[in-house]
Amino acid sequence: MKTKSIPAIIMLLAGFVACIAGMAAHMEASDFMKMLLVVLILFYIAGSVVKVILDRNFAEMQEEETTDGEAQQDGEDAGDAADEKETADAVNEEE
Repeated sequence: MKTKSIPAIIMLLAGFVACIAGMAAHMEASDFMKMLLVVLILFYIAGSVVKVILDRNFAEMQEEETTDGEAQQDGEDAGDAADEKETADAVNEEE
């Protein structure tokens, strides 16, 4: 999964909400800019943490799928060999 843009999306959404709240509260420009800067920095950090967590979980899921896929293929190969042996035995019995 592509998670590169998650911190930016979270930061921008938080900035948008902060802008709406600042306008609704009729904040002064200097106070608003300070508040917006703090919000953007904090939510960028929070988004980065979310990104790292998602990357780790998706990496573990992909490793499990790879391991499961190899185990299933090995099992199918063993099953195919057993089927071939049974077929060969059946042909030998008919002769």
